[in-house]
Formats: sequence, structure tokens, C-alpha cells
Amino acid sequence: MLKLLEGPQTMGRGPAFWGAAGVVLLAALAYPMFADPYDVGNFGYFFVWIFMALGLCMMWGLCGMLSFGQTFFFGLAGYGYGVIAIDLGNGPLGTMAGLVGGLVLAAVAAAVLGYFMIYGRINGVFFGIVTLSVTLALAYFLGQTAGPEWAIGKARLNGFNGMQGMDPLTFPGPDGGIVLEETLFYYVLILGLAVAYLLLRMLANSRFGNVLVAIREDAERAELLGYDVRRYQLAVFVLGSTLAGLSGVLYTSWGQFITPSSIGLPAASMPIIWVAFSGRTDLTATLVGTFLLLLGFQSLTIYSQETALVLMGALLMATVLFVPRGFVLGIGDLLARLAMRRRREPRPAAAAEV
Repeated sequence: MLKLLEGPQTMGRGPAFWGAAGVVLLAALAYPMFADPYDVGNFGYFFVWIFMALGLCMMWGLCGMLSFGQTFFFGLAGYGYGVIAIDLGNGPLGTMAGLVGGLVLAAVAAAVLGYFMIYGRINGVFFGIVTLSVTLALAYFLGQTAGPEWAIGKARLNGFNGMQGMDPLTFPGPDGGIVLEETLFYYVLILGLAVAYLLLRMLANSRFGNVLVAIREDAERAELLGYDVRRYQLAVFVLGSTLAGLSGVLYTSWGQFITPSSIGLPAASMPIIWVAFSGRTDLTATLVGTFLLLLGFQSLTIYSQETALVLMGALLMATVLFVPRGFVLGIGDLLARLAMRRRREPRPAAAAEV
């Protein structure tokens, strides 16, 4: 297991890295002790989106599949969660069924769409075009569902106003269950992110991850070596899309609403910017960079959403032109080279005793 955690496909190894990671985790766990519960719940909003970014890192960074469809699966799972929770009366039964149903809906949709694209030999820029097309189609459709006739059972879609009325995720327990709100929701997100990161890190350094990298570098050569390239591509596409669906369920639970604007073009481009800025080939860089960008974007949005969007676009251009491997990954590589150079420098000889 330790070998998989420190394999060649991920940045950061050794006691220094894991020690720093432990300090960051302890600081995150201690934060609610010094903050208002309402602020803690809002801070958890930033962690909701990181699952989606990690999924795109696996697809695009490791396997070379650029997808604009992360918000498509985000929306499917989010709306699926809302519909199931409302129709089953919310509470522990409705929300837990909504969680499972939303993830299954995202996974099945990814398997169907991915099968036709991947086995239909759609790749490269056309893969991105198709995923963007279905994303915009879903956002447009949901925006036209404002009338009372657009309902699934008791759940109304409500067009651009978005679906409302679903409860937060609620675990079975006494007194109506344990509601995941504010501080408790924050801790569940921290735990979920830690588990997801470690599992994906192990997967990236396993045989499966090595094959994904081989496909990214030269799919034809990987196929000639005997690997079923399309099967690996479909598997990682379903995995990454399901993680996007998890973000959708968590977002809908956090705000108890979901709107088509969280699926459309501006939203669909955000995961690309997060992962490109961070360093698409590394999970650690993606996790750190996505969090920093979300924090900065939210701070700018308070003053001007348009300015924040323009700056994000400029940041993507700067990344593509000057640091194509990603800013966070570039900084990590620089620090690693400096540490290696320091270890290689000859130490001054000890003074001879008189």
C-alpha cells in the first residue's frame, strides 16, 4: 500500500510530504473550533467541488481525455438527488436514497455516453465538443421547465429558478436522523476528500494508472502492447463522471437547491480552469490548486462576478501560454529540485582536532 501511495504518478513523497499533509489536515480539523458554525458550513462549499476536479484530473491528466461534461453529470446527480429525496418524503430514507440514486444515475449516464463516444472512436478535440454539447443541451432543457407540468412526482423542476424543497443529507439516527449541516457537513467533507484522495492516489500509481498514462502518451502503442485501450478509457470516464456526480449531490444537499446555471457554459469551463491551473497530471496539485482558486474566485465574486470570470479566463490563458504543466505542479517541481540539490551539495569537512 505504501508503494502505491508514493508511486511515480503522483507528486510528494517521504516523511516531509506526509508530515506537511498531516499538519494541513489537523489545521482543517481544528478550524471549526475557532469559527462560527454558519461560516464553517459555507467554508465546506469549497470542498464540494474538489471531487469533480479530482475526477477530471484522472480523465484528462492521466488518460488524456479532455471532457467538458463534468457539470453534465454534476447536474444529473444533483437533480436526481432532489427528485428522489422529495418524492420519498425527505428525511433519512429520502436523502440516502437520493445520494445513491444520484450517483447511480451519473454512473449509468457516463457508461452509456462514454460507450458510444469511446467505441465510436470519438477522441481528441471532438471528445470535448460532444461532452460540451450534451452539457449545454441539458442546461438549456432544464431552463425551459418552468411550468407546473414539468414535475417528476412531487418534485417540480422550476426552470431557471431551480429545484428546491429537498432536505440536506440525513443519516439514520434518533430524533429524525443526523442532519449533515454546518460543522458536521464540513467534517464529513474533510473525511470524504481525504479518503477519495488517498484511494485515487493509489489507483494512479497502480497498474491501472500506469496503463492510463501509457494511453495518454501513445494510445496506438498501448493497444499494440495488448491493452484494451477503450475499456480503460471507459472505466476512467465513468469514475471521473461519478465523482462529478458526487459533487452535484453534495452541492444540492449543501444549498438545498440546484439551478441550470450550475450546469451551463461558464460552470462547465470552471473545472478545466481549476485542473489546468493546478497541474492536470497530478492529484495533489489539483486538490491544492482547486481549493485556492475556489477561495479566490468566491472572494472576487462578492465584489463583481464578471470581473472574477474575466480573471479566471486570463488565468487559463496565462497557464496555457507560460506554464502548460500548471502553476501548482510547477512550484512543487521547483521545490523538489531545490531539496534534491541541497541534499547533493557536499557538506563542509569538519575541522581537524588540534
